[in-house]
Amino acid sequence: MELGCTLVEAGSASKLKTGDWRSMRPVTDFDLCIKCGQCYIFCPDMVYSRNEEGYYIANYYYCKGCGICARECPKDAIKMVQEGD
Repeated sequence: MELGCTLVEAGSASKLKTGDWRSMRPVTDFDLCIKCGQCYIFCPDMVYSRNEEGYYIANYYYCKGCGICARECPKDAIKMVQEGD
């Protein structure tokens, strides 16, 4: 990026590893998860995708660790943990 965090070419945001900004990360307990997709719906960065079993998996490459997914999970299946734990 240029000085001032300006994107200089259209569509270049996908090249930036924004997950490096994170200090906390979401971890899902799949025993509690009901596959409702609330994490997917409410994630402002669209980091969740559905796997073959129907669970939603966070892409840590782009996840900024905001915690919205954990707050919106109706079963408290997502916990925010300190990065590196």
